[in-house]
Amino acid sequence: MEIELIIQSIMGLVGILALLIFFLFITPNKDDFQDEVEAVEIIEKEPVITMDTDMESLRDVIKNKGSITEELRTALELIIKYHGTVHTKLGIRAHPDFDIYEEVLFRICRHPNADKDMIINFDSSLSRLNPEYKEDINEAMTKGLTSRRV
Repeated sequence: MEIELIIQSIMGLVGILALLIFFLFITPNKDDFQDEVEAVEIIEKEPVITMDTDMESLRDVIKNKGSITEELRTALELIIKYHGTVHTKLGIRAHPDFDIYEEVLFRICRHPNADKDMIINFDSSLSRLNPEYKEDINEAMTKGLTSRRV
């Protein structure tokens, strides 16, 4: 009796599995698929923001109080992508090029169109790429956040 129950259970599970495999390989009607593709093509894409990748032009975008959030986000991503690593420290002193990154952190913290996610992502990415500057990055971010008007 117990063996019959086990065999019936296995046969039921095999039947359910066959049904699921059948539904997996059913192809949708191609006319319906074309309608969906056309509907997707009708939706307008957001404009892609393009800008120079040199550090000076990226800093100018961040300095500009009229920059929108997407421009700031793109500028910060490009800074991390192309200028993310700072030269190694000179003993216990930071490399003079680090002043640029401090200014960027300070300005992004004070920018009216910057949001918390943008600031946190830039801070964590810069800290991850430059672990020896982690304390200096935290100090620069703290200065920027404390100088921000409430």
